[in-house]
Amino acid sequence: MKQPPAKIFGTDGVRGIANVEPVTAETVLKLGRAAAHVFTQLNPRTLPEGARPKIVLGKDTRRSGYMLENALVAGITSLGVDVLVIGPLPTPGVAYITRSLRADAGIVLSASHNPYADNGIKFFRHDGYKLDDQVESQIEDLVFTGKIDNIRPTAGNIGRATRIDDALGRYVEFAKTSFPRRMSLEELRIAVDVANGAAYKSTPCILRELGAEVVVAHDEPNGMNINDGCGSTYPDEIQRIVEATDADVGITHDGDADRVLLCDENGEIVDGDEILAIAALDLLNSNQLRDNTLVATVMSNFGLDEALAANGGKVIRTKVGDRYVIEEMMKKNLNLGGEQSGHIIFRDFTTTGDGIISALQILRIMHERGQPLSKLKKCLKKYPQAQRNLPVKSKPPIEELREVVKLRDEVERELAGKGRVLLRYSGTESKIRLLIEGREFDKIDKHANRIADAIQTAIGAN
Repeated sequence: MKQPPAKIFGTDGVRGIANVEPVTAETVLKLGRAAAHVFTQLNPRTLPEGARPKIVLGKDTRRSGYMLENALVAGITSLGVDVLVIGPLPTPGVAYITRSLRADAGIVLSASHNPYADNGIKFFRHDGYKLDDQVESQIEDLVFTGKIDNIRPTAGNIGRATRIDDALGRYVEFAKTSFPRRMSLEELRIAVDVANGAAYKSTPCILRELGAEVVVAHDEPNGMNINDGCGSTYPDEIQRIVEATDADVGITHDGDADRVLLCDENGEIVDGDEILAIAALDLLNSNQLRDNTLVATVMSNFGLDEALAANGGKVIRTKVGDRYVIEEMMKKNLNLGGEQSGHIIFRDFTTTGDGIISALQILRIMHERGQPLSKLKKCLKKYPQAQRNLPVKSKPPIEELREVVKLRDEVERELAGKGRVLLRYSGTESKIRLLIEGREFDKIDKHANRIADAIQTAIGAN
């Protein structure tokens, strides 16, 4: 049997084609055993006689979730740890239920925005935050070394799995608490694209219970249609739905609903940078943005820095990945951060990116200001960006791609501080991502084409 690669964690947990290493039942069973061992060490506590540690397990709507769920349950219970199975729920919902049920950890089976053939595993600590690199390394080490192969509880010490039936209701109530009780959404018609994913029940339910008229699309998952021409990876779809239904605002999630993109009443997309700008300026205005600081990644538009600076705030940047944004927020005790892609973390309410909670904060600002989304988003004046996401057949160190590096450095010199070039490999797919930002789109677009051609020649997949 083909062995899993020595490094199985990417920028957001483990991810790949389901039933191909490392996302096989065999490796996932080992991951379950390793995770159960590590989490019980991380959250040591005195349990009453006969009680066992417990781990919450949720998933999105992919068919392979059944296979991987059973493998994880087998692995975790074989270490003497109980599993609380909650079924399909958004990733942030699993983080919340982990805290709510005072479990030792939470695990989500999801490949987020990837096609349905992929799947993955994300882990949360007992407090609902994602793992740092060190803990992931411990889990990897146990998977590969067999150090815990001899831990085999027997008889009544084997763990058991229990299905938790009220997880959806608990999460709906939790999300609603992030929206002021004195307010309602009764005047709004909201279009929602739930990507046939994990939020197919929760997001429409939350919005309806807050009074909105909700028009829902892509809410009939069949195990194979998640992210299929819908959701935040295909923003044209929410634009179409908003225009067809004359909605006041559109909300679109990815498959596990930890992201959100919005669409204004004119059918124009409002991305993560614009959501961050609207929210950060609102918090600055009410003296609630901690240290007057927003956390973003290197991918966010430079216009964000200018918008905050003009209002007495500042932006600090991290590597790409919401986990790095959250780590920086925790380190500096900040309360707002996120990514251009729509992972937004409102840490006053939750511990991770949460698509519906993020949307509710913008809906609150619209209500308080009495302004449509098209007007609110004007607070961010973006620098033009040219982006390319290119399939690659291998991922050698970028500095070894001599022709690519030469072109990159040339373009950076030409931009001379009035723009930037970012080149990085995707942590979740076989792709390289290129972003050039500058004041003139035509120029940077031509530069992007030149660099993309050089990448294609060096390591292109075709």
